[in-house]
Amino acid sequence: MEADLTSAALLALRKILLAAEVETRKMTASIGLAPSQVLILRQIASRDGVTPSALAAAVWLGQATITNIVDRLVAAGLVTRTRSEYDKRQVLLRVTEEGREKLKASPLPLQLRISEAFGELPTWEQAMILASLERLGSLLDDGSEDAAGRARK
Repeated sequence: MEADLTSAALLALRKILLAAEVETRKMTASIGLAPSQVLILRQIASRDGVTPSALAAAVWLGQATITNIVDRLVAAGLVTRTRSEYDKRQVLLRVTEEGREKLKASPLPLQLRISEAFGELPTWEQAMILASLERLGSLLDDGSEDAAGRARK
């Protein structure tokens, strides 16, 4: 019985990972961007000028990861970097018109589809799934990084 549950849990996890892989291939084939790039582009588009650090905090990614993704989006002409008028030390990110067009053409990312479907579940079911995911995360956690991919002290 115990082995059956373990196998079923591993199969369910594999389905999730496979869905993420398929999502990446579809997104890249359809608009030439990875899901992480679309996620960042959507976050930038939803604000009128956002700092890289605020962006990193909003999406739970490390500053280096954000810098790498933003560099690619800037090189593709989808995002601009400008200095803040109020604080010249601050760099603000803004989506370009080409970036907005790319977002219109992009399929809804898996993360957003999950978020919408999850939000429609009853609260008790959301809590049950959250507890299970947190527990699974703790089983996989080796203690070396936090949720944003930064090394723990």
